[in-house]
This record gives sequence, structure tokens and C-alpha cells, in this order.
Amino acid sequence: MAVTKDIIKEVVLITSGDLRQSANLACWPAQEEMERELTRSLEQEGVRVKRAFPVDLLKGHGFISSQRMGMDIFADIDPKANLIFATAAWQYTHHVLPGLRSHRGPILTIANWSGKWPGLVGLLNLNGSLVKAGVKFSSLWSEDFKDKFFLNGLRAWIRDKEVVHDTSHVRDLDAGQLPSDAKNLGTDLAASLKRRKAILGVFDEGCMGMYNAIIDDELLNPTGVFKERLSQSALVARMRTVQDEEAADIRHWLDKRGLRFVTGPDETSDLTDKQILEQCKMYIAAVRIAHEFGCDAIGIQYQQGLKDMAPASDLVEGLLNNVERPPVYDVQPGKELYPGQPVPHFNEVDEGAGLDALVTNLCWNALQLDPATTLHDVRWGEHFTGNGIDDFVWVLQISGAAPASHFVGGYKGASSERQPPMYFPLGGGTLKGIGKAGEIVWSRVFVEGGSLHVDIGRGSVVELPAEETARRWRSTTSQWPLVSAIFHGITRDAFMARHRANHVSIAYAPNVAVASKALAVKSAMFHEMGVKVHLCGEIHF
Repeated sequence: MAVTKDIIKEVVLITSGDLRQSANLACWPAQEEMERELTRSLEQEGVRVKRAFPVDLLKGHGFISSQRMGMDIFADIDPKANLIFATAAWQYTHHVLPGLRSHRGPILTIANWSGKWPGLVGLLNLNGSLVKAGVKFSSLWSEDFKDKFFLNGLRAWIRDKEVVHDTSHVRDLDAGQLPSDAKNLGTDLAASLKRRKAILGVFDEGCMGMYNAIIDDELLNPTGVFKERLSQSALVARMRTVQDEEAADIRHWLDKRGLRFVTGPDETSDLTDKQILEQCKMYIAAVRIAHEFGCDAIGIQYQQGLKDMAPASDLVEGLLNNVERPPVYDVQPGKELYPGQPVPHFNEVDEGAGLDALVTNLCWNALQLDPATTLHDVRWGEHFTGNGIDDFVWVLQISGAAPASHFVGGYKGASSERQPPMYFPLGGGTLKGIGKAGEIVWSRVFVEGGSLHVDIGRGSVVELPAEETARRWRSTTSQWPLVSAIFHGITRDAFMARHRANHVSIAYAPNVAVASKALAVKSAMFHEMGVKVHLCGEIHF
């Protein structure tokens, strides 16, 4: 007699949102629509959907909005239930991670494929956090939950309780295959780092519940890197010691370089001169604190706490990551701090990106390249044909940590626009520009199986027609910088299936040959530091 497979007939639907009520209210209609479409697709497959908790009519949304709320909801979920986590918005992973850690039934994470509503970013953060936590799960994404890729994956999960994606683009590094000069340089740089040691200055850890952005000391320290645990309150206190004249000098420097500030009179909705002055004070304060503690890179959380006390840190972050930046002087004896070099900044205190930025800085300087680096959200993307391009082109965006040297026209091609009030009540400007066409090395440091890993690959930033760039900006966040990137030898779905974070780090090289050499040096350095290196996509040494 044939055995009937125990296919899934009922699922429990869970979601997570923001800690900020304004964001949850704005994103709820998109989440509600996503849940309707997803429920329809599941019901057509014969699966009943049960929402784990009701919509809160008083709050006006149905998101989990705190860790405690998430714990209480999971306490009433059968730990063996078939569970779907679905998001159409940015979400705080720690709201649901405690419940997902102890869940024993099959888990499927799902996001909308949208630029406007950053469910993809929230999904990748959750997935990276689940990987770090050792939680087994499957994942899918879709624009309308009717496409062949999604439906095939959904049917596989219903049938087999897992979805298997093609990740054959990933292979472990064979250090013996690296060019000898690159291997020797990377090895020497790693030895030097372990001998001297380096410090990541961390202005409060765990931004927006990003568990995957925290590297435990036991994993980090053997690489030669240590944390200086700093406080955002200390940053505010140091800002109060900066004179108005000093901050005005920073603004004047930026004006002379051609940075365009888009200002207005209303503090609640416009970027104002007052906000810019406060950002300039934060920039000076951050550099002085970094110098005081001997930091090699720093990360400012700028979320809970600091967002209620000071304008956004994004302009500050972009300046810090650039070689050409306004000079900052010590109070006594008045010498310039970190002259002629960036103070690498890892946005949202993403320590995976922090370690990556430190290594990039050392490798690119050794190769006499511009060491400016940044992380970006893996925001969205579409296939584009035209301008000599016929490929999937990603939209990479971060709210301002991108350095001016990454933009078309540098500072002259950049603007600073007010952060959206929904997320940034006290305003502050971004550092916005169009990513210049060129060759890049992309990478991501992550934790898996109790070890440090890095995925690394080659890519190109491409120039899209002006109208296409404008359309993509309208489809995402127009105040933020926009990079149009192709990851060589990796399809959309393969990248999504493998990537262990919402962020990806990039650094430029002048041509393909130099980019390949830089990738080899960086791979060798990570390998010697004890980080497991995975080469992704098309790479030619």
C-alpha cells in the first residue's frame, strides 16, 4: 500500500514590524495587501492560514512591535506548527528571534519583491540572524505571489517542508590557487594586524534588533580585532563641547566642495541649517572620540535613543568613509586627526561590515587604491536591457554612509536631503549621489556554525539612463544614494538564497585586473585571519 506524504494543510502566519509606531502605521497597508495575496496563494494550494495574533485596531496595525510582545505571542503557538514568517517592511528581528529559536516545526520566511516597501531588507536580516542562531528554515520572495519561481518553491515546502535553492555559485577558497604575490601580501597584512591589533569603536550594539550584525568577542578577537564599547550618550555629550565656529568650518568646507544642501524652514519636514550644524558637531565629536580611544573604525547605531536627541548620523558617516573629508583637529594641542585617510564607519553598528571595512582599508591602502568603502542595503532590483546592459541590476541603497568618492562627480555631484520624518523625527541630511560606473569587490562577513565566514565576489556598477535611475529612485527612497550594481555570475534568486545579511559591502578598483588582484589579497588576508572564505560567482585571478 502506498504511503501518503504528510503534506502541510495548515500554517500559522507571523510577522514583525518596527519599534517606531510611525513606521508601522505607514507600512501596514503594504503588509496587509501582501498577507491577502499570500493567503490567496496558499488557499489555492489547499492550505489554511491562521494568523498567530489579531490586528490591533487601537494601534492601527498588525505588526509585532516589541520583543516582549513577540515572546508572548509565541508562547501560544504550537512549537511544532507549520510556521510562515511574512514581511513587506523593515522589521526588528529580535521581536521574533526568541520564538523562532525554540520553534521545532518547519519555518518558511517570505518577503515581497518591492523597492518601495523594504520587505527584502527585513527578510535578509532575519535570514542572516537565523543562520547565525543555527535555526533551520526555508525562504521565498515574490512580487505578486503568483510567479512560477514562488509557486514552485511554495509547493515544495508544502510537500517536503523545505525549499532547496541553487547556490552552486559559491565555492570555498583554495588558498593554494591564489596568485603568489596576492597571497603573500594578504598573509603579511594579516600577520601585521594580529601583531598590532585593531579596535572597532562600537557606539551601542544591536541596532534595530540586528542579531546578525553582532560578532561575539570569542570569534572576533582571534582575528586581531577588539571592540571598544562606547555609548551614544557619550557622543551627544561630546557634541556639546564642539563650538559653533568649528561646526561652521565643516559646513563651509562642504559648501566649497560643491555639496548641495536641500534646505527649508520647517524643522519637522525640511532639512534646516540648524540640523546641518548639529551633524557637523557630531562629525567632529565622532572623530575626536575615535582618536581618543585609538579606534581603527567606528560604528554609530543612530536608532533608539540617539534618534530622539540629535539629527541623523548619515551625513557624518559618509564623510568619515571618504579620504577627502573636512579636517578635524584635536582640542589640545590642535593637531589634525587621521589626516589624509578615512575613519571607516560601519553603518548601524553592523560589526560584520566593520570587520570587512577594516580589512578593505588595509588591503586597498597596501595596493595604493582609494580605500573608501561602505555598506549598502540589498534593497531591490530588476532586469534591465539597454545602454549595452542585459542583466539583472540591483539597487543598493544606504541612508547616507556612502562616501563621496563613490559618486558621479564626487561632492559636486552629491546632495544632502532631509531624512524621512517617519524614521527620523529630528531630521538631518543624507549624503546622496549616483554610484559611479566602475569595477567593485563586494563582500559580506557573517557568523555561521559558531565560526566567522566571508562571502566575496566581483561586480560592476553600471550607468543606467537618467530616466531609469530616476524611476528606480522613485521606486525606493529618493533621499538616499543609489548604486546600480551587477554581481557577476550570480542570478537574483541565487544571491537571495545565499546572502546572510541585509547589508553588502563594496569597494571600487580602477579596472578588472586590479579589482581581481584586490579580491585575491583580501581573500588571502581573511584566510590568514582564520575567517572561512567563500568565493561567489565569476572570479578570475
